[in-house]
Amino acid sequence: MTTRPQTLTALADSPVGLATFMLDHDAASLELICAAFAGRQVGLSRDDILDNVSLYWLTNTGVSSARLYAQNKLSFFAAKGVRVPAAVSQFPDEILLAPRSWAERAYPNLIHYRKLDRGGHFAAWEQPQLFAEEMRAAFRSLR
Repeated sequence: MTTRPQTLTALADSPVGLATFMLDHDAASLELICAAFAGRQVGLSRDDILDNVSLYWLTNTGVSSARLYAQNKLSFFAAKGVRVPAAVSQFPDEILLAPRSWAERAYPNLIHYRKLDRGGHFAAWEQPQLFAEEMRAAFRSLR
């Protein structure tokens, strides 16, 4: 996705190719998705998963969503120095975790930092209630 996002033709040519790519994103997300299809209550349902794949398929945005990775030329781990109020919610199953010390360097106006007990790379999708609560808590002081 980083070097040649337009070559991800299966994302636009086949709903099965798109679903395969989306569902096998990372080990923790795949485990969560498999649990949902096995009938366990894990924060996602089968319908949630099919809705998400359908949204990308019906809008034909699988390939264009990958362009972000190719167009971002900044070093991932470099502190960004973002001056606007920022918040970090660290979900335990995220692919890369942001220690508070890094977050404070990257976001000098860090107004909220919290480590959570569940959620991963797709936290808004996996744990929508928890994600919404974090957004409210993070930016409440700016009302």
